[in-house]
Amino acid sequence: MQKSRISPYLFTAPAMLLFSFTILLPIVMTLIFSFFDWNGFGTMKFAGIDNYIRAFQDHIYLVSYWHIFIYIILTIFLEVVAGLLLAGLITVKLKGTGLFRIAFFTPVMLPMLVTSFMWRFVYNSDFGLLNAVLKFVGLESWTHVWLGDPHTALYVLSIVSGWVYAGFYMTIFYAGIQRIPNDIYESAYLDGATEKDIFFKIKIPMIRNLVEVALTLCILGAFQGFDLFYIMTNGGPYNATEIVTTYLVKVVFTNANIGYGSALAVIMTLVVIGIGLLLNKLKTSEKDSLEY
Repeated sequence: MQKSRISPYLFTAPAMLLFSFTILLPIVMTLIFSFFDWNGFGTMKFAGIDNYIRAFQDHIYLVSYWHIFIYIILTIFLEVVAGLLLAGLITVKLKGTGLFRIAFFTPVMLPMLVTSFMWRFVYNSDFGLLNAVLKFVGLESWTHVWLGDPHTALYVLSIVSGWVYAGFYMTIFYAGIQRIPNDIYESAYLDGATEKDIFFKIKIPMIRNLVEVALTLCILGAFQGFDLFYIMTNGGPYNATEIVTTYLVKVVFTNANIGYGSALAVIMTLVVIGIGLLLNKLKTSEKDSLEY
């Protein structure tokens, strides 16, 4: 009898230990470090809330949130909206849509490291593919230092992100559209509905929950972005593409300021949690209003 009571805890113990050491312990230690001035090697000096006060006076850190906001707005259109349109395109009963599905989803399967270096070549101002094409078609005046100009760097990075993840969201929406019964389409066709009417009045409303999930993933996922920005620009030029994660890496590993970096990480975590709760609240309120 005693063994049967202990058995569930024994089975869950390895998973709980792994979760504690890989998730809980780093969170607790980051929170503790945020109240100290420490370079990772020397003596830890208690700093109180000085690191947090410094964070709200750090122009680069504050601007990095503005860059994330711009990035979110751009990727909503370049990833979610584009993925929705692609899903609507490939669900139309036309020949060759299977090839389009493979072509659009292929960028998702490529490692971001490979994708970033490939697009660095495309945007290269000296021998890049984009400028070469512009010169070839007679638009040499349009050539530009795409990644070296603070006014264009963030936008061209967002285009790369859209190229990668539009196929991911397309797959999600495609799976949802495939679950819609054919009877609904047949009834709509009998009533004289066009493909445009079916897409906007049937397909999108019936996968509304998936669209909301995609928007949530896109918004919260922007705060996890790192590899694309780090490889292509490393926050440059002149901090024009600096986001929270790239700045955190510089503060912790380049400047060796563990305490301040931990405070920045805690603030970012609270911001992400707050946005997640807000999105969930808006979704719940909208659902309640529709039920009413």
